[in-house]
Amino acid sequence: MPFHHLTLANGLQVLAETNPGALSVAVGFFVRTGSRDEQAGESGVSHFLEHMAFKGTKRRDALQVNRDFDRIGADNNAYTSEELTVYHATVLPEYLPQVFDVLADILRPALRDADFQTEKNVIKDEIARYEVRPEWLVYDISRQRYFGDHPLGRSILGTRESIDALTRQQMLDYFQRRYTSSNIVVSAAGNFEWNDLVALAEKHCGAWNGSNVPARDLCESPCRSGLEVIARDKFKQEYVMMWGPAPAANSPLRYAAEVLDSIIGDYTGSRLYWELVDPGLVESADFSYLDAEGAGAFLLSFTCSPENTASNLEIVAQVLRQVQTEGVTEEELRTAKTRLASREVRGHERTPRRMLSIGDDWIYLHQYRTLDDELAAIDAVDAAAIHQLLEKYPLRDFMTIALGPLSSL
Repeated sequence: MPFHHLTLANGLQVLAETNPGALSVAVGFFVRTGSRDEQAGESGVSHFLEHMAFKGTKRRDALQVNRDFDRIGADNNAYTSEELTVYHATVLPEYLPQVFDVLADILRPALRDADFQTEKNVIKDEIARYEVRPEWLVYDISRQRYFGDHPLGRSILGTRESIDALTRQQMLDYFQRRYTSSNIVVSAAGNFEWNDLVALAEKHCGAWNGSNVPARDLCESPCRSGLEVIARDKFKQEYVMMWGPAPAANSPLRYAAEVLDSIIGDYTGSRLYWELVDPGLVESADFSYLDAEGAGAFLLSFTCSPENTASNLEIVAQVLRQVQTEGVTEEELRTAKTRLASREVRGHERTPRRMLSIGDDWIYLHQYRTLDDELAAIDAVDAAAIHQLLEKYPLRDFMTIALGPLSSL
C-alpha cells in the first residue's frame, strides 16, 4: 500500500497510507505533548486541554461539535498520555472532508472562560472516580514513586488541587507553547486520495503557528527498588505493581522486550498465567513493556486476596529469577512471536489501528514501517536477543508497591 509524506510550510507533517480496498478512512492529529511537558503549576493541563477541545471553537459550540461528528457517523475519540495528545476519528470515505474540518477546528479551541470553569468540575470528578478504583490508584502512585522527579513520573490527570489552581491564562500559554503546527503530525489510513488529504491540510491547517517547541530531556529513568505497602482498608483485595527498567521506544531491543512481555505476562498462555492465574491464586496478573522517548519500564502487576500476597510475591520472584538465569525456551519464543504476529496482522486490517501505528512509528522512530517490517522484526527475535535484553535490563530489584488491606509484608 502506498505511503505518502509531506511537510507543510509551517512544519505540520502529513502522513498517509492509502488503501483502495478499505471500506473506511481514519484520521488522527498527534500533538507531541503530554504530562511530561508540563511546567510547575500546570499539572493536569494536557488532559484538561483535551477536554476543552470538545467544548467548542470560534465556529462551533460543544453541541455543534458533537452534532457534526454524529451527522457523518464518525467514530471519534481522543486520549492524553505522558507524551502525546491524540484526536482521531474514523468515517466512511466520502466524509473525509467533513471529519477533517471538525478535527482541525477543535485543535484550535475557543477556551471560553465559562466552559473552562465548568469543565474544572468535570476533571475533578474524573480524578475522584479514579481514586476509588484501586487498579488505577496503585498504578498512578507506583508510577510516580518509580519515576520520581523524572518527567514520566508526572500525573496525567493532575490533582484536584492543581486543577483548582489552574487558570485559563496558564492553559492558553500552554496551548500556544505546545500546539504549534511544527509539533503536530496528521496521520491517515484507508480509502482516500492523497492529494485530497494534502488539500484539506493546507486549507484547514496551513495558517497555524509554526514556531518551534523546546526539545525534551530524554534521560533514562532512575533504577529504583524496594517495597512499600500502602494500607487502604476500604479495598478488599491487594493490588501489587512492580516496576523495573526497560528499553526506550526507539531502542533496537524493543522487539525483544515485546516478546519477553508476551512470554512472561500475556493474559493467556504465559508464565504468570500458568503459575498464578490458572491455579486461581490471583484474580489477574500481567507483565507489560511500557516504552517512551528516552526511557522505558517493565511493569508487573497482580491482584489477589490479602492472605496470598506474600506467597504470590515469592512465586513472581521465582518466575523472574528463572527467566533471568535460564532464559526462555524455543517453544516459548515461537509461541510468543506467532501471537504477536497474529495480533499485528489483525490490527493492520483495521484502519483506526493502522492510522495510530503509522503516527506512533513516525513520532517515536522517525520512520514509516510496513506490516512486513513489523513481522520481520518480531521474527528476528531469538534467544540471543532475549539474553542481550536481560543483560542490559535484568529482571531483579524491581520496585514494588502493594495497596490494599495489608499494613505490612
